[in-house]
Amino acid sequence: MDIPQLTRLVESLLFVANGPVPLARLRQTLDVEAEPLAQALAALDAAYEERGLRLQRKDDEVQLVTAPEAGPYIERFLGIQLSGKLSAAALETLAIVAYRQPVTRAQVEAIRGVNCEGVLGTLLWRGLIAEVGRLETAGRPILYGTTFQFLEYFGLKDLRQLPPLAAEEALPSQDERPKTKDE
Repeated sequence: MDIPQLTRLVESLLFVANGPVPLARLRQTLDVEAEPLAQALAALDAAYEERGLRLQRKDDEVQLVTAPEAGPYIERFLGIQLSGKLSAAALETLAIVAYRQPVTRAQVEAIRGVNCEGVLGTLLWRGLIAEVGRLETAGRPILYGTTFQFLEYFGLKDLRQLPPLAAEEALPSQDERPKTKDE
C-alpha cells in the first residue's frame, strides 16, 4: 500500500475512534509495519498544520483532535461552559508532574514544600493526571503522569512541546527516573 493511501486510511480510523488509539492497533488493523505507519502519521501531522485538526501523541498512542486555537469557538458552538481555571497550586503541581513524570506524591511534595494530596486529587478528578504505576520500593507509592486530557487542555500535540526547562531545572535522565513494575 502506498503512503498516500495509507495516510487516508489512518485518518479515517482516527476520525471514527472514540479516543486515543495504540499504534500497534493501527498497524494490526492496516497490516503495515511501523515505518510506513510513521510516514503516514508524519504526512497527516504536516497536512493538519494549516487546518483545524491536529494529531496528538502520547507514548505509543495517537488521536485526532481539533486545533487548540479553535477551542473557544467550539465551546461556544457546543454551549460548553468550563468549570473554572486551575489554581496556581494546581498549575505548579501539574508542571512538576509533567516535567518529572512518573513521579510520586512525596516527590511532588518535596519539590513544592507543602502537602499536595488535595491538589493531586483535583488533577486526577479533572483527568489531567493519572496513576501510571507504582514505585518498586517500600509501601509501593503511586506514580503519576499526565494524560491526553492534559495535552488537550494545554493545546499540545505531545509532551515534546512543553517549554524547555532552564539548565538548573533539567529533567532527570531515563536512568534516574523511578521504575514502574512494568519497566
